[in-house]
Amino acid sequence: MSTTAMTVQDVAEYLNIDPKTVYRMVKRGDLPGFKVGGSWRFQKEDLDAWIAKQKAAATEKVGEDE
Repeated sequence: MSTTAMTVQDVAEYLNIDPKTVYRMVKRGDLPGFKVGGSWRFQKEDLDAWIAKQKAAATEKVGEDE
């Protein structure tokens, strides 16, 4: 298990999105993160769980549309 906290830039690269989008999403509570000394940090395990939840919700929605 990795315990290294990821930065906004790390998360942006991991999710292939702009860092500004990371800031918007975490401020809205859409991404799991925490602040350390005024800077946002993220755990990869939390992001992976968030991704799995998003995928499950998308799959569920597709199933409803059929």
